[in-house]
Amino acid sequence: MTTTNDYEAKPQRGINALDATGELLRALVAAGKPLTLRDLAAAAGMPPAKAFAHLVSLVKVGLLARDEAGLFHAGGLSRELGLIALQRLSPMRDAEAEIVALAAATSMTVAAAALGPLGPTVIRLEESARPQHVSLRVGTAMSLVNTAIGRVYAAYLPDEMRATLMEQDNIRLAGAPPNAARDAAYRARLDEIGRHGLDNALGAPVPGIHTLAAPVFDHTGSVCLVIALIGSAGGFDSAADGPLARALLAATRRLSWRFGSMEADEGPSRLRH
Repeated sequence: MTTTNDYEAKPQRGINALDATGELLRALVAAGKPLTLRDLAAAAGMPPAKAFAHLVSLVKVGLLARDEAGLFHAGGLSRELGLIALQRLSPMRDAEAEIVALAAATSMTVAAAALGPLGPTVIRLEESARPQHVSLRVGTAMSLVNTAIGRVYAAYLPDEMRATLMEQDNIRLAGAPPNAARDAAYRARLDEIGRHGLDNALGAPVPGIHTLAAPVFDHTGSVCLVIALIGSAGGFDSAADGPLARALLAATRRLSWRFGSMEADEGPSRLRH
């Protein structure tokens, strides 16, 4: 008897013509804007005459549409499929493979935090293969002031929501008093995070442990997760342009793109107010 696993393990034969059609769709997605026949064909690496035949079929079924200026863009069926995909999104479930891969590639502990009733809360922790004394557990709520994970969330929150969350910061890991949010240095730090899309915590709140944290955006432009690399200070490159930061940002941008963020390929987002 052939099982589902057997079926999935076998090489699947496709339709070559549809593979070429897919290249046109990928090229349009990569461009992020409507394209002419010539530009779309060039981006997909095929002659315009060949591309046109595929585009006629895509328009006919509704995956693409063509406006009066001759530009091709997403059609009604594409939008419906996109809505279905967004409804099925589960940031933590869909980020799982990326988190495991990031931990393996960097040999660091990887934490993922979401915004819960108590503020930024660790919901996933992939331990490093190397022994590390990281006093962090799933369920830990992170300070908006004194942790990199919390500051990244704070940088993208509206002022009113951040002020409300600050009232309870003292109950979180390394918590601070509410008036800390008015500190000029703290505000400048949030501005910097908003510009660069990255924050670090060096030896704090846990001595000898460094952290790099970056946001993951969803289709609304809101932060749905913060991913952090955590490791012992001795072997941790905290530079914003270092290999750890590059690996982290590559992972968060891939996740942002997967979750529908239109800013994923445009670098760090601006600070939300």
